[in-house]
Amino acid sequence: MTPIPFRVHISQSKLDTIRARLECAEIAYAPEDDSNWKYGTDARYLCDFRDYWLNHYDWRKAEDGLNAFPQFKARVEDIEIHFYHVRGDGAHCFPIILTHGWPGSILEFLGVIEPLRAAGYDLIIPSLPGYGFSSRPANPIGRRRVAYLWRKLMVDVLGYRRFGAQGGDWGAGVARALAHDHADVTAAIHLNFIMYINVESEEPALAEWRKIVADTMMRVSAYSYEHQTRPQTIALALSSNPLAFAAWVLEKFQSWADTRGNIENSFTKTQLITNIMIYLINDAVSSAIWLYHGTTKEAPMRNRIFVPTGFARYPVEIVVPPPRRVAELEFNIARWTEMPAGGHFAAWEEPDAFAREVAAFFAENR
Repeated sequence: MTPIPFRVHISQSKLDTIRARLECAEIAYAPEDDSNWKYGTDARYLCDFRDYWLNHYDWRKAEDGLNAFPQFKARVEDIEIHFYHVRGDGAHCFPIILTHGWPGSILEFLGVIEPLRAAGYDLIIPSLPGYGFSSRPANPIGRRRVAYLWRKLMVDVLGYRRFGAQGGDWGAGVARALAHDHADVTAAIHLNFIMYINVESEEPALAEWRKIVADTMMRVSAYSYEHQTRPQTIALALSSNPLAFAAWVLEKFQSWADTRGNIENSFTKTQLITNIMIYLINDAVSSAIWLYHGTTKEAPMRNRIFVPTGFARYPVEIVVPPPRRVAELEFNIARWTEMPAGGHFAAWEEPDAFAREVAAFFAENR
């Protein structure tokens, strides 16, 4: 389990294969009133996106950005985990493991490394199993299995006795599992996403919020049900066509982020393509989807979480976060912050505000 230094360098033949598939991909007919993402991904935007990808995007420059911080790989049981490990500025720095989700990647956190490192934190930023530069599991696994692997990475590989965990999307589920299953080594967790409460209560606000979540999921979660129930069907369709995968995930970045109607208010085309490429160059489109199915098969977490928990409530989310009194039914809420801007991809959208919030929470909860 000794960490081995790693740098991103993709063969030109792999890049040429992706380009050839992108050049051959066709964009299907769209209704005449297809605009502003009315029916999902906007076909005209996708045309412009492909043109930029083919004629202006530079993967080698993106590689330089990904290689700006120390990276490693370590085999943890049956998974080869890729991760950034950036030491903080000063002595006795507190370690935080930051976990991304789908359809994101480690790219989400690059903008918060410097401010958090300067604030005195050791940062460990892994690619989820089956995502990015980590190897894929033999079969779908869930959040609790990932949390176990993170514990092994932090304690057995890197030698930390206690640490903090932060996450949104799947990263929030992994952080919850660390606090639930591994409280002996997890000092505190910070979340920017809560879409379910595991414990039961007669609190009326819980039932009201669950109805809001259910109504929202009926409108926006068709992709999730497909991922959960028939992951390989959609995975096979998407993995062979880079433009199809782009269409599948761009709509999520448009609707889940604080874009104010324009995806490029939150992300540049270069950033979006680099994130997509991290899946394509690693043949990870399929295996990333497995986490949805694996999570449906794992035992649910039913106990209250006593580890100190911070929550940053961003104004744009897939579902409206619960009121604080509802979150406190399950979590030991030590900090609750109403953020002025940002959405589901908080660290990527608002890196400075995100870094300040996370640093402040863990300064008080080590």
